[in-house]
Amino acid sequence: MTIIVLDGQGGGIGRALIAALLPQLPEGAQLLCVGTNAMATATMLKAGAQRGATGENAVRWAAEHADVLVAPIALVLKDSMMGEVTAEMAACVGASRAVRILVPTERCGTHVAGAHGASLQSLVEDAAQQAAGIARSALLRA
Repeated sequence: MTIIVLDGQGGGIGRALIAALLPQLPEGAQLLCVGTNAMATATMLKAGAQRGATGENAVRWAAEHADVLVAPIALVLKDSMMGEVTAEMAACVGASRAVRILVPTERCGTHVAGAHGASLQSLVEDAAQQAAGIARSALLRA
């Protein structure tokens, strides 16, 4: 079971996701990270991801190899994060066969109905619980 956290810019949401996931991660699950830039990757590695990679090709690889992708919603929106998310990145994440858990943030100019007013911390905790639950279920079946 491979969970990959994706993030860009400073990697703050990815860092929070990894910190929330680590204590819930079942034994045998891999927690990797991919950043749209080196700073985001470094931030997520410092938070405890086992391995990391950076850039458009790394996002493509993650979309092909992850069982679960966890990311801010901006990762499926072309030109979001001040242009860091390329069309290829957004298309790969959107077309991935992995379970996608997207954290809605209004920073990317996209508002998700039902998420208004929720704190980023509660959204991150919910995303981490969902990802860890999926990993536990998959590993139990294996």
